[in-house]
Amino acid sequence: MQAAYAQDPAQARGRLVHEQESAFRSCYQRDRDRIIHSSAFRRLKHKTQVFVEHEGDYFRTRLTHSIEVAQVARTIAGALRLNGELTEAVALAHDLGHTPFGHTGEDALDALMQPYGGFDHNAQAVRIVTALERHYAEFDGLNLTWDTLEGIAKHNGPVTGDLPYALADYNARHDLELHTHASAEAQVAALADDIAYNNHDLHDGLRAGLFAEADICALPIIGEAYAIVEAKYPALDLYRRRHEALRRVFGVMVEDVITTSSAVLTETGVTSAHDIRHLGRPVIRFSDALWRDLKVIRAFLFKHMYRAPAVVEMRERVTSVVEELFPYFMENAEALPEAWHADVAAAADDTQLARLISDYIAGMTDRYALQAHAKLLGGPGGAGERIGS
Repeated sequence: MQAAYAQDPAQARGRLVHEQESAFRSCYQRDRDRIIHSSAFRRLKHKTQVFVEHEGDYFRTRLTHSIEVAQVARTIAGALRLNGELTEAVALAHDLGHTPFGHTGEDALDALMQPYGGFDHNAQAVRIVTALERHYAEFDGLNLTWDTLEGIAKHNGPVTGDLPYALADYNARHDLELHTHASAEAQVAALADDIAYNNHDLHDGLRAGLFAEADICALPIIGEAYAIVEAKYPALDLYRRRHEALRRVFGVMVEDVITTSSAVLTETGVTSAHDIRHLGRPVIRFSDALWRDLKVIRAFLFKHMYRAPAVVEMRERVTSVVEELFPYFMENAEALPEAWHADVAAAADDTQLARLISDYIAGMTDRYALQAHAKLLGGPGGAGERIGS
């Protein structure tokens, strides 16, 4: 049974374009299913987390990350008696707006887009699900419920100040109340994202040889987890020991969020989703002690993984791919696939054209961007998708 502060699908705030709701799926199930069937979701298969997609089959991609986030989010939502379907929908959609090459690609595209309104991946996710997915007869986008759109837009907290244009455009038509916090379900998706990437970045960094078990055993939480495994399974091989230890680290994070958030929900006395949105602070959070430990772990990963020489070298290479593709398309918009030509012809000025090109580049997968760069500019390419497909 859901808690009183959970988001009730019967009280959902509707869709921008009215539709007859399904007789056998809740509105949030329908949102989730539309996200899973979207083109943008499929493209996450070949978008990077830290490593460029073709560097190894075992490293996480945006797709595997999104699935892991959704799994963690469903677990936490269930323990807190929240709506699991809304939680899952936000979790699965949270990375749809990411560019190729992860945050490296986003930084490069944002710099190029500064004269035209900048680029923000959360705002781009909203743009994708409200405008760029074009499959349905009666509307552009996926026509998701207000509740899911709100969660995508502000799962990390209120969005104030100068809004990214991609978010401002939609918000002017369908007010997402960006000044408030999102539902508890969306807040769960945000913390599940933190848990998932903390866990899998440790796995991927070890697999890539960027650091060793001896290095991370000096870190909080992790050293204790390895000690427990060593004591219980003294003859375990390296890979099983690693898995057993890191799954315990994973469990510590999940249990901490559940315990801490349950106490916050009780202490604040919230009795509705409205109360949570207007409380003025998050209700889903890590404990202060665990948050301090996680900051130590993140600092380690920043130094030894995100700023590792091999990763920095690849960052420089893929930054140049984005930096060279953007001006090429600004000067040669006819090189865009035929499906984009009508939008190019309708662009009234350079700002509208730049935003179209930003949409196109942001939607590329890692391998597609490398291949496009190789074909159009003579750079080193990647095997995979056919340009213009």
